[in-house]
Amino acid sequence: MFKKILVANRGEIALRVIRACKELNISTVAIYSEADKDSLPVKLADEAVCIGPPQSALSYLNIPSIISAAELTGAEAIHPGYGFLAENLQFVEVCKSCNLSFIGPTVETMELMGHKASAKEKVKKIGIPVIPGTVGKVKSKDEAVAFGKEAGYPVIIKASAGGGGRGMRLAQNEQDLLNQIQIAESEAKAAFGNSEVYIEKYIREPRHIEFQILGDKFGNVIHLGERDCSIQRRHQKLIEESPSVALDDALREKMGDMAIKIAKAVNYENAGTIEFLLDRNGDFYFMEMNTRVQVEHPVTEMVTGIDIVKEQIRISAGEKLKHTQSQVEFNGHAIEFRINAEDSNNNFMPQAGKIKLFNPSGGPGIRVDSHIYSGCEVSPYYDSLLAKLIILGENREEAIARAKRALEEFIVVGLETIIPFHLRVVDNAFFRKGEIYTDFVTRCIIEE
Repeated sequence: MFKKILVANRGEIALRVIRACKELNISTVAIYSEADKDSLPVKLADEAVCIGPPQSALSYLNIPSIISAAELTGAEAIHPGYGFLAENLQFVEVCKSCNLSFIGPTVETMELMGHKASAKEKVKKIGIPVIPGTVGKVKSKDEAVAFGKEAGYPVIIKASAGGGGRGMRLAQNEQDLLNQIQIAESEAKAAFGNSEVYIEKYIREPRHIEFQILGDKFGNVIHLGERDCSIQRRHQKLIEESPSVALDDALREKMGDMAIKIAKAVNYENAGTIEFLLDRNGDFYFMEMNTRVQVEHPVTEMVTGIDIVKEQIRISAGEKLKHTQSQVEFNGHAIEFRINAEDSNNNFMPQAGKIKLFNPSGGPGIRVDSHIYSGCEVSPYYDSLLAKLIILGENREEAIARAKRALEEFIVVGLETIIPFHLRVVDNAFFRKGEIYTDFVTRCIIEE
């Protein structure tokens, strides 16, 4: 087992990794920008190293500075969390060349599955259904127009090298497609340093279903059930839950088996997520694989009792999986609410400034993952996520009732948050019935 791990991230995920390390008796090194010098990860890690000014490009994306911090402190491994360098191939290769263990999959697997177009081609070859789309990147406007005519509109343009809704645009007709491709390419270039995009047939009213998988260095792969991530705004997830009300036992087993099949086909190691779109007929299609831990991983931890971050560390240290598939048990219903510093009554305008009072909710079945505290400053330089409120109930009805109570108790003074939005969701009749699709926010909330 590792003796010291550097956490190459910030915010709640950095604190989450630090906590897992402490429980495994592993020393931790936090890195931080000048804007994060008073952050909780810095206060709670065993050591902390400043790696640059507030701008991400000069700090959390600065590979030489991060590697220097690891070597300076004697860290043996680096946990990237999610975002920033978590799926950066160059970073993984540099870690390897410097004899630092990267806590994640191999660079070969990341290269294959981190590129959406090549991932789709790989899974097609092993018999997994995929959404009709262009083969690889779009090379010309003529190719895009030809696909639009063949597939029929609407179609969706996606960045080949990333996710999180960046570089993703919906086109309703040919002229719209030509306009939106240029915008998508610009967004993709800015977000990922790669302007390549591809096009898919747009499926109306799908559910976004993802399966959490774990794989070790010995070829063992298991899944930890599904998460329904259909409640999104501009392709950014806001609420996730497990299990999904849309899956019966037979469909759950079928999708889980296919997730494992995909992971085994690419010799996947560590934690990852296989993402599907499920249509109203019960047909599902592979969408992409995320080769890292997800923001919403606590949902799965709540229903399985398995600590995914600890498993990541154990796997990277060369240990076998602690569980077989038959040993994975699912209990209750979990829902995660992302508490973002955004004004949901003002087009979700991002917020920055001082947290005057932070008093998270508590009680039975409540978990809060957060890096903020009363008196801390929320910087404008980074993602707006302040906290994650995770609810566990005996069933979905109890989880929703508990969620409403917890959201009403959750206190953040100084900045607007999207808690009012979440309260509207839990009171929504369609949400309560489980009638949730990826257009839920636009159709059921914004248009109310």
